[in-house]
Amino acid sequence: MLSAMEREGQTRSHEVTFKLDNEIGLEITEGIPTRRKSREIRRPSITLSREFSTTSTASYSSSDEEDDISPRERPQVNSKGFTDFCIRNIKHADFGRREIEIAEQEMPALMDLRKRAQGDKPLNGAKVVGCTHISAQSAVLIETLSQLGAKVRWCCCNIYSTQNEVAAALAEAGYSIFAWKGQEEEDFWWCIEKCITADGWHPNMILDDGGDLTHSIIKKYQTIFRGMKGIVEESVTGVHRLYQLAKTGKLSIPAMNVNDSVTKQKFDNLYSCRESVLDGLKRTTDIMFGGKQVVVCGYGEVGKGCCSALKGLGSVVYVTEIDPICALQACMDGIRVVRFHEVVKTADIFITCSGNKNVITRDSLDKMKNGAIVCNMGHSNTEIDVASLKTNDLTWEKVRSQVDHVIWPDGKRIVLLAEGRLLNLSCSTVPSFVLSITHCTQALALIELFNAPEGRYKQDVYLLPKKMDEYVASLHLATFDAHLTELTDDQAKYLGLNKSGPFKPNYYRY
Repeated sequence: MLSAMEREGQTRSHEVTFKLDNEIGLEITEGIPTRRKSREIRRPSITLSREFSTTSTASYSSSDEEDDISPRERPQVNSKGFTDFCIRNIKHADFGRREIEIAEQEMPALMDLRKRAQGDKPLNGAKVVGCTHISAQSAVLIETLSQLGAKVRWCCCNIYSTQNEVAAALAEAGYSIFAWKGQEEEDFWWCIEKCITADGWHPNMILDDGGDLTHSIIKKYQTIFRGMKGIVEESVTGVHRLYQLAKTGKLSIPAMNVNDSVTKQKFDNLYSCRESVLDGLKRTTDIMFGGKQVVVCGYGEVGKGCCSALKGLGSVVYVTEIDPICALQACMDGIRVVRFHEVVKTADIFITCSGNKNVITRDSLDKMKNGAIVCNMGHSNTEIDVASLKTNDLTWEKVRSQVDHVIWPDGKRIVLLAEGRLLNLSCSTVPSFVLSITHCTQALALIELFNAPEGRYKQDVYLLPKKMDEYVASLHLATFDAHLTELTDDQAKYLGLNKSGPFKPNYYRY
């Protein structure tokens, strides 16, 4: 028997259900709700909300969807008749422009640099060929270089990291952009070629991320390479290649290593990776980090950032290292330093960030447990031996964008992210503020090399001058309402410093 109160509550429940069913156009057929086609309820506020939501979602995601037609086979033209570009879909330019505007708000140094140097045009006459990630943040850099007087042609350094909306916005603005997300390997090299070669185009500066652009020019266009003023390189892999070229006498122009500048190392490599590694893993796997065993291969600045984030969410973190100094730092930070084979069978997540090759081999992948997640936070896609997984005995199953199951004959599967390429820029985003620091450093390095008097820089690899590092940092302090203390004349004399810097010698380790 139901009490009067229970009967009343049940009746109200039926009334509410009936009202809701009528409002959204449902009718009950044999206990199953079905939508009525004969009646359409229109409510202006709800309709507007739904239209906005549908349009926004479709416009953002549809440009990332793969289709059967390669951008190389499509006619490419913007609203002004400009055709010197190749992107996924020019129709998404408006959405890309909004993303760029959001990024500009978090990139104070580049915006300040535009204002300070726009009148002088320090890059007037520079013809910069660039190969970096194509994101809202790099778009701010590209447009800044243009406003400082440079002419540019740009392609992507990673086949998965391009934000198609942003590429569309740049193309609509008249920039020669050759990039789209999900390129084939052949497309990647084709885009580089299109940036190097064009009628009336003779590049005199290189801005590279990984060294692929530099490698192509040296290999195929020696005459162009010898006539250039310099290279700016921002990645571990690319810098390593440059030092090899210098050692063998094949580097015929000066190069600036911005990867090892303090502002790049500490902010882009450490703080950026500390935030973006979790973002990339969450978006692709929806994993909970608490209690998970995570192996981080390498405890440089990137590894430190990754470990800090993972520990903060309760993961049990292990580090593999070849360098005793970095290994000792890990120990002092409360992280166990192990050899890979000691944890390969038990760990849940494996993250490479060493800048080396074959850090995770097929043998190691064979030993991992079912469901293990494997990804890379280093620049190059050589850290995980992905090629060894493309054999007849293994099955690849696409789960979602940038997520694959690699399945063994016994049914075991691992989750491979971005096919071993850079996790954060392939699967998520990177904080704009951090990239403001990195891109400002790149811009200043280009200005320095382009305007340097003959003889200042030889055919070698140079670090960014300390004074410029400090200048980049100072441009970002106002965001935090930070106020520097100024040395007195007596204090400056005591320390043997100029009151305006540089404040640390080149050998100082921050």
